[in-house]
Amino acid sequence: MKRIGIYAGSFDPPTKGHMWMIEQGAELFDELVVVLGVNPDKKCFLSEQQRMDALRGMLVNGPANVRVEKMQGGFLVDFVKRLGATHLLRGIRNTIDFEYEKSMDRMNARMEPGIRTVYLMPPPELEEISSSFVRGFVGVQGWQRWVQASVPANVFNIIATQQK
Repeated sequence: MKRIGIYAGSFDPPTKGHMWMIEQGAELFDELVVVLGVNPDKKCFLSEQQRMDALRGMLVNGPANVRVEKMQGGFLVDFVKRLGATHLLRGIRNTIDFEYEKSMDRMNARMEPGIRTVYLMPPPELEEISSSFVRGFVGVQGWQRWVQASVPANVFNIIATQQK
């Protein structure tokens, strides 16, 4: 049976931590689908199109078994089932992430018992990087240095262009 993994998020913006997760997921699964979750009620830093472009740009020279999809509304487990996926891929950086992911895993298992969740812990140099930290630094004097160290080059270019 083909093992299809789903790595979902808002990716606002995608970070080097996200890229690490994607690379690891590509090794774990026959196919990895990176799913951009779109919530029309949520105000995002980057537009839906910018986030899709950022994710696709990150993967231009990336693993061949990875593709990007968009999910708008509904439950992730239903989307996962429609794609024929077998696993969710999630990252855990700290105990706060663990508690949140544990609750989500329990609820997902009730909703769709056939889907398993695989958790990965990033290496120490990536564990403090988050989209919210990146968003918080943009615009502060000298932001470019920190943001450039935290996101892939194509994502930095999208953010820098937006700030002009």
